[in-house]
Amino acid sequence: MPDSRYYDTVAFDVRDNATMLFFAHTTTGGDIDDYLLLMRTVEDDFDSSTYIEINEQQFGGHNLIREAELLGNMLTLHLHEPATELGGISEIVLTFADTPENGASMEAGAFRVLGDTLSGGNA
Repeated sequence: MPDSRYYDTVAFDVRDNATMLFFAHTTTGGDIDDYLLLMRTVEDDFDSSTYIEINEQQFGGHNLIREAELLGNMLTLHLHEPATELGGISEIVLTFADTPENGASMEAGAFRVLGDTLSGGNA
């Protein structure tokens, strides 16, 4: 069962031992009313882990995303196992506004955050 979400803003960031893609849906007043944070961490003594946070609900681990596919302004995350935290979904489909800024964030961050799970597509 997929979960589809639309965001108007995408941002890429690197901090200490983490790379992040932040997807946000904003109101006309500029407030964030829905977000998804996709984060990859690398610890010195451990393999990388991927975390997804949706509106303050976080889940993740070493084996979270089986495959990711980027086609234009749509990113599909296929999960290894259904996410009980999100009602048992097995994939998350993110679409985002087709703007130069969002495209630049995806181009800079998609492979760095998703690593070898990114199996196909284009940016």
